[in-house]
Amino acid sequence: MNTEPQRIIPFTYKFIAAIIVFVGIFVVAMVFGAADTTITDVWLALTSHATGENISIIREIRLPREVAAIFVGAALAVSGAIMQGMTRNPLADPGLLGLSAGANAALAITMAFLPSVNYLGIMLACFIGAALGTLMVFGIGAMKKGGFSPLRIVLAGSAVSAFLYAIAEGVGIYFRISKDVSMWTAGGIIGTSWSQLQIIVPFICVGILISLILSRQLSILSLNEDVAVGLGQRTTQIKIILYIVIILLAGASVALVGNMAFIGLMIPHIVRAIVGTDYRFIIPMSVIFGASFMMFADTLGRTINAPYETPVAAIVAIIGLPFFLFIVHKGGKVFS
Repeated sequence: MNTEPQRIIPFTYKFIAAIIVFVGIFVVAMVFGAADTTITDVWLALTSHATGENISIIREIRLPREVAAIFVGAALAVSGAIMQGMTRNPLADPGLLGLSAGANAALAITMAFLPSVNYLGIMLACFIGAALGTLMVFGIGAMKKGGFSPLRIVLAGSAVSAFLYAIAEGVGIYFRISKDVSMWTAGGIIGTSWSQLQIIVPFICVGILISLILSRQLSILSLNEDVAVGLGQRTTQIKIILYIVIILLAGASVALVGNMAFIGLMIPHIVRAIVGTDYRFIIPMSVIFGASFMMFADTLGRTINAPYETPVAAIVAIIGLPFFLFIVHKGGKVFS
C-alpha cells in the first residue's frame, strides 16, 4: 500500500503543471498594469523589433521588472528551502534570520561612506552584510547548548534583525540619506533596469545551480546529521558551501529589491506539501513557485490601486504573516 500520496502523481507532471502556471502568471503580469496593453503587444514586444508606446512600456519597464521578480522570487525560495533543510528549522527564512537585515545595514553604510560606489559595489556590500548577519544569529544560537532549536534561532534572528535595521536607520538619519536607503529597503522592483539585471542574475543563477547539484546531500542533511556522517557525507564542507549559496542568493536579492521576508518561509512549505521531502524535487519546484509567487505579488501591487503602486513587500507580508503564525501554531515540528 502506498503511504506517500504525494508521490502518486509523478514529479515530472507536477513540474510541468507548475511551469504552465508560471507561464500563465508571466503573461498576466506582462498584460495588466496602469497602461492598457494586449497579449498581441506582449507577443510583438518579445518576438519582433516593432515599436510603439505600449511595446516600449512592455520592453523597457514591465519585462525587466518581471525578470527581476522571477529571479528574486526563485532566489529567496531556494535560500529558504536550503536554510530549512540545513537547520531542520521550519521557521528558517532569510528575512527572519538576519540575512536581509545584515545586507540592508551594509547597504546603508556603503551609501553613506561610498556615495559614488557602483551597483556591483553595493551588491558586494550586501553579500558581506548578509554573511555578518548570519554569523551574528548563529553565534548567539551557539552560545548555549541546544541553542539551535527553532525557537531560539528565530528569537536570535529577530533580535539581530532589529539591531541591524536600527543601524541602517541610524546611518540614514545621521548622514541624511534616509530617503535613499528607504528606496532600497522598502522592498520593491520599481525601476529595475537591464544593467542591474546583468550584474545580479549571474550570481543568482550560480547559487541556484550549486543548490541543485547539492540537493541530494541536502536531503540527507535534513534528516539527521549523524546519518549524513554515517553515509560518508562531508557535512562541514557541504554546510559551508550551502551557507555561501544562501548568502549569494539573499545578498543579491536585497541588492535588487531590498528586504523581502516570508517568501523563503512560505514557498518551501507549500512545495513540500506537493512533492515530499526530497530536496532533489524541492529545489527545482521552489524555483518555479518562488518566481510565480513574486510575479503574482508584483502584479497585484501594480493593479489593485492603479495607477498608484502598492509596495510588493506589503502584499507579501499580508500573505506571509498569517502563514508564519500558522507554522508557529503547528509547533514548528515538521523537521524536529
